[in-house]
Amino acid sequence: MAEKATVSLRGATKYALDVLVWTALTPLAFALRLDGEVGGYTEGLVALTAVGFALKMLVVPLFGLHRRAWRWASVGDLLTLAAAVTLVTTVLAVAAAVLRLEFPLPRSVPFIEGVLAILALSGLRLGIRVWHESVSRRNTEADGRRVLVVGAGNAGVMVVREMLRHPDGRMIPVGFLDDDPVKRRQRIAGRRVLGRLDQLAAVVRLHAIDEVLIAIPSAGGDVARRVVTAAREAGVKSRTLPPLFDLVSGRVAMSQIREVDLDDLLRRDPIRLDADPIRAYIEGRRVLVTGAGGSIGSEIVRQIAPFRPSQIVLLGRGENSVYLIDREMGRRWPDVPREPVICDVRDKDSLQNVFDACRPEVVFHAAAHKHVPLMEANPSQAVWNNVGGTQNLVLLAAEFGVERLVNVSTDKAVNPTNVMGASKRVAEMIVSDVGRQCAGACTMASVRFGNVLGSRGSVVPLFRDQIRRGGPVTVTHPDMVRYFMTIPEAAQLVLQAGSYAESGSVYVLDMGKPVKIADLARDLILLSGLEPGKDIEIQFTGARPGEKLFEELLTAEEGTKASQHDKIFVARKGAPPEDLNVMLGDLFACALDNDHGAIREAFERLVPSYKPNSAVPAGEGRAAPIGDGAVEQAELFR
Repeated sequence: MAEKATVSLRGATKYALDVLVWTALTPLAFALRLDGEVGGYTEGLVALTAVGFALKMLVVPLFGLHRRAWRWASVGDLLTLAAAVTLVTTVLAVAAAVLRLEFPLPRSVPFIEGVLAILALSGLRLGIRVWHESVSRRNTEADGRRVLVVGAGNAGVMVVREMLRHPDGRMIPVGFLDDDPVKRRQRIAGRRVLGRLDQLAAVVRLHAIDEVLIAIPSAGGDVARRVVTAAREAGVKSRTLPPLFDLVSGRVAMSQIREVDLDDLLRRDPIRLDADPIRAYIEGRRVLVTGAGGSIGSEIVRQIAPFRPSQIVLLGRGENSVYLIDREMGRRWPDVPREPVICDVRDKDSLQNVFDACRPEVVFHAAAHKHVPLMEANPSQAVWNNVGGTQNLVLLAAEFGVERLVNVSTDKAVNPTNVMGASKRVAEMIVSDVGRQCAGACTMASVRFGNVLGSRGSVVPLFRDQIRRGGPVTVTHPDMVRYFMTIPEAAQLVLQAGSYAESGSVYVLDMGKPVKIADLARDLILLSGLEPGKDIEIQFTGARPGEKLFEELLTAEEGTKASQHDKIFVARKGAPPEDLNVMLGDLFACALDNDHGAIREAFERLVPSYKPNSAVPAGEGRAAPIGDGAVEQAELFR
């Protein structure tokens, strides 16, 4: 029904209407100019009308006026119409001057007709648009969703106007909620501000709201959480807009409204890149990214590409993940040279071949084993990959004259209670030690951040999978808290720290307040449209080996000093142990024997703050070697 009522005019019909209406304006212009007394000007009227008719038949298709959709007539359409009318008016003015030699004809008639044409033809288009919108609005009001917009700022105003312009989207903007007292009870974009955010439930009931739209992209997670909870309690769904700085066009489109995601509930003020110093050290240089197929490594690659490096080397051990990021690069940045390389950072000879062939000038090291329980069960692999692989990389970077190296680290490296955290702390030591030995020739630094939302193996994908399966959602401890950041933020921090890098430094992100994992689980269940404890159970399973209830970003002996970025700080650190290389040799020897207990003891000597969790198996005695590869790996570090 709605479709039939709002059917578009066909091109031929629009062509005929434009030409006929426009031609009819010539006699009208004569009548207006001569106060209706056109009797003595009949021959001139007929001649000018005939010339105008022929001219308009040519100009309408020349400017494509009949091919534009009148039901969506815009300012651009009216400007095109004005240009066409101006051309016709100019030609008719010349024609009138010629015709006056034969017939009486007022000079002003073409100009009067031009004004009438702009008014009549634009009115015709706007009339069709208003008619279409009114019909669509009536249809929408019959079966559309009544929307309450939270936030009467720029984003809220944009989205309300978008709804009004596109009623076929079946969304009826009823009004706004906003805490700004200046906006209270004001009409903005034709809709009233109906109250404060804490009045959401009452406004939903009073105005029969079907959906709440959060249009405060800069709001913190507590605001989004409060709105989502209130909407849930009021029995309506909630959706949100993405941050405006992420919208390429700068305009909010209906297609960019999406379901509230976990990122919205956890977000703080977004990290913003200071692009100039990043461009200064990346543009025109050869960049190597290890772990390029992983969550963080692939995002680093995406963030680097717009800065126009001369080449990106995509190095990783998993061929499928490297293939995927290589294919994505080819699709999104085909003009950025890239080289996919399958290589294990533990294999120093192969890694040396890569350095020799590619000669990287900037290195980002994101290759690591990161799963805490798996590394507790396989500590020798944490040694080979996280410690040995990092040592291979930084020594080769120093040997081949790399300008900058940035190592990706973790908050689990602080006062570690697990093998993974201890291995990353030792990796930081190696980067710091080799970086200081380079004496400025190669700047090396580490970047330390917390848990990354949505990364492979992180808690969010696990919870989503458990919810899809019907539950239960498993949380290790009701009081466990973690710092969180998004994948783009993590990658941006790495790039930004690389621009500020002082050799041997460890950079730390200000990630706001830590979040309870149990609250995260409840939020994700709610956002899936289910009820915690009713539709999906939450089970507490007990802390896993090596886990802490909370993570820290700094050790007790570390303080911070400010960097050039307001969200990035530099950890004040002492020098690595003087006998670091000897202690590393002992660690590698324990890994070669695959002696879990000896590996942990070696880590305790290297990292005095490492205190194995009491839940961690003691690993007494020697475990059976995993395979002959352990001997080959050990040889790489001798």
